Amino acid sequence: MSFARVRALVVVGLLAVTALVFVVVALVRDTQGTASSAEDCPQGWPVADLRLREQKDVKINVYNGNPDEVGLAGSVADDFRNRKFQVKKVGNAKPVDTVAVLRFGPKGVGSAHLLRAYFLNQAKLEPDLKRTDDTVDVVLGNGFQQLATTTEVNQSLGDLGSPEAPAGTCPGPVR
Repeated sequence: MSFARVRALVVVGLLAVTALVFVVVALVRDTQGTASSAEDCPQGWPVADLRLREQKDVKINVYNGNPDEVGLAGSVADDFRNRKFQVKKVGNAKPVDTVAVLRFGPKGVGSAHLLRAYFLNQAKLEPDLKRTDDTVDVVLGNGFQQLATTTEVNQSLGDLGSPEAPAGTCPGPVR
């Protein structure tokens, strides 16, 4: 065997050992195995559904919180329907001095996270721990102009990261 072959085998062997060491270190230092789960939850706390749903699986109620624009909830509800959301109710609400307010229960956390992207992260979140359904109330405020485009929604979702469980809830399993 020539010296060049021996040298090549030694280099390949060292690379293999180094890769094995990195894999073992990564597995030992992995912190995801100790992430909180519903089993660690205090008694009586609701479990938050953190799944990021598709538009067709999101149920919403659209309310107009801008008294200056009559019919705003109806036109935005139509826009949401065109984007494949399930619009359940359309109506009026108390005036809101922001772009939008999203009201949801523990089962609607992932849905509210998706909807937040449609308002470019400018919607105010109002979790209601007593709510038992997965419907999100969208209250349009004085600052609302239009829903984000598909590209803007995708960019906003990337900026927002993963949904987080609201205070007083436990994170549910993400499937």
